[in-house]
Amino acid sequence: MNRNKWLVLVTFILILGLFTLVDTFCDQKKIALKEFYKEIELFADAISVIRLHYVDDVDAKEIIYGALEGMLSSLDDYSQFMEPVDYKEMKEETKGEFGGLGIQIGIRDKMLTVIAPISGTPADKAGLKPRDIIVKIDNEPTKHITIDKAVKKLRGKPGTKVNLTIWREEEEKFIEVEITRAIIEVKSVRKNIVLDGDIGYIKLVEFQENTPKEIEAAMKEFMKNEVKGVILDLRNNAGGLLSSAVGVSDLFLKKGDMIVSTKGRIESQNKEFKSTKNTPFNEITMVVLVNEGSASASEIVAGAIKDNTRGILVGKNTFGKGSVQTVLPLRDGSALRITTAEYFTPSNVSIRKKGIPPDVDVKLEIFGDENDKDLFEQLKEEGKDGRDILEKDSQIKAAMDMIKAVNIYREQSGVKG
Repeated sequence: MNRNKWLVLVTFILILGLFTLVDTFCDQKKIALKEFYKEIELFADAISVIRLHYVDDVDAKEIIYGALEGMLSSLDDYSQFMEPVDYKEMKEETKGEFGGLGIQIGIRDKMLTVIAPISGTPADKAGLKPRDIIVKIDNEPTKHITIDKAVKKLRGKPGTKVNLTIWREEEEKFIEVEITRAIIEVKSVRKNIVLDGDIGYIKLVEFQENTPKEIEAAMKEFMKNEVKGVILDLRNNAGGLLSSAVGVSDLFLKKGDMIVSTKGRIESQNKEFKSTKNTPFNEITMVVLVNEGSASASEIVAGAIKDNTRGILVGKNTFGKGSVQTVLPLRDGSALRITTAEYFTPSNVSIRKKGIPPDVDVKLEIFGDENDKDLFEQLKEEGKDGRDILEKDSQIKAAMDMIKAVNIYREQSGVKG
């Protein structure tokens, strides 16, 4: 009995320490401690009951970790508790490649959901789509699974297989998929080519540290070729670094244009990001392709281009991952990843859970006899300028037609930029 009382007391102190940490970080007015203590007593009571009556002797840390995991998951789809080993793995530098499937995943409405398959990876070739719900991994249900635990199950030795049970809502059916793991090398810019002689096309897969420089280099090549428009393809781009999204937006906007703002409960989370320079690219006709797999950093760029009337968004409504997560370490090496702010477009519209609607809604259709092949891989064939291949993609075709129409209008009306 004494042991249980001591455990409850220690737990009580740890929880108080946790909330004191969060309270200090938030720099808010002090909570009415008397009322707070009263609520905490319920938690201590529950632990005491478990220790006294549960059929097995439960380790104290197991109880606390379980409580923290449940606490964080109850907040939203992106907040989570990380045990020391998970936090350590998150901090370790990656080599840019790993054995896996090539999908960006998240928790949406408490379900493990595909944000986007990475172009050219096993998941992409297996036909996984944005918003597919992963119901089972190797026949084990994913209900209540965390993102970190799901990633561990999906990754593995290259050449090994993993079986997924998918629920695809748009088709109202379950799909069984077997995918062979492979080395996943995530390259920021997958393709940059000139289509039809005068339209630059950039396929951007992920926002990484060097992405703005890569985009700038591609644009300089396009300018040498005197392109009359550019297509920035952000479809199935699940995001990446905020700084990278700001840097890419900066290349196409005019100095002083708002890119994105973040708003949270504390002053340090309220930030505005504006374009800081004028580049040679801020007047070229521009179309941005988006779909249900365009999330986070992709939505920042799409929102900046749309709200500043800098270009036209073509495709489908984006994913709606418009929140900022901050990782706060705890004393035992574990950590909390909690949502601390939301992204807002230049028009002060929240991206969170809503996404960004395109200016021109176009459903994806692949035309021709080779609709089961990777269109980008076909571009490696010599003697093709890309138009005959990529025009099989209805959204790219619409973007090309849009650029031509805008340019004709500008020429006839004398409008510049």
